[in-house]
Amino acid sequence: MYLYSFEKLEVWKESIKLVKSIYDLTKDFPESEKFGLVNQLRRASVSIASNLAEGTSRSTNKDKAHFTTMAFSSLMEVLNQLIISKELNYISKKNIEELREHISKVSNMLNALRKSQINNSTNKQFNQ
Repeated sequence: MYLYSFEKLEVWKESIKLVKSIYDLTKDFPESEKFGLVNQLRRASVSIASNLAEGTSRSTNKDKAHFTTMAFSSLMEVLNQLIISKELNYISKKNIEELREHISKVSNMLNALRKSQINNSTNKQFNQ
């Protein structure tokens, strides 16, 4: 079976793990949050992986870096919503601590990927 380039990215694989964690965690949210925080957390977490997938299809490294930035923005949205969830007592301190570790890992990976994409874009400009 052919693997597309995004499927080979470790950061994409980690973002999929984060999606699974978010879906698992939000199963226990109050029914009243089904169309609120549950929906937003799930959509934002899926957006991380989706932006990485979409970015790999772009032809320039500048465009790829833009989608990596969008993935990072979605990651920060997830973190913000988790903090709100903790403040509303929907999740425990342990839940948010574990997820923050995972978010930090994905964040570092996204920053490294973006830096590489920007450097490759800059190098191509100078080599032309």
